[in-house]
Amino acid sequence: MRAEQRRAAEEGLSEEELALFDLVTRPGLSKANRERVKRESRNLLIRLRDVIERVDRWTEKEQTQAEVKSLILDHVFTTLPDPPYSDVEKQAAADRLFEHFWHLSASGSFAAASAV
Repeated sequence: MRAEQRRAAEEGLSEEELALFDLVTRPGLSKANRERVKRESRNLLIRLRDVIERVDRWTEKEQTQAEVKSLILDHVFTTLPDPPYSDVEKQAAADRLFEHFWHLSASGSFAAASAV
């Protein structure tokens, strides 16, 4: 078992969920906040699949990119605990998430992974 697979299993997440969790988690989270971030990583993945899978080549369409970015921003700002996350940290996390999904989708990796 690869290290990431093992770590995902230890966290109770899929590898896709673990990638999102890693993009938004921060050191020093309480156990409750850590579990909340895990749960919301799962929820965000589900919501993004719904949007991304219904649009062909969303990375090439400005309107769909804006829809995905808005979904991520809304999700991050309403679900990450405040405190300990500041608005600046939330914005940075949303930017990292958008870039992550854009690159996965542009390379075809997100569609293949979500079809499993």
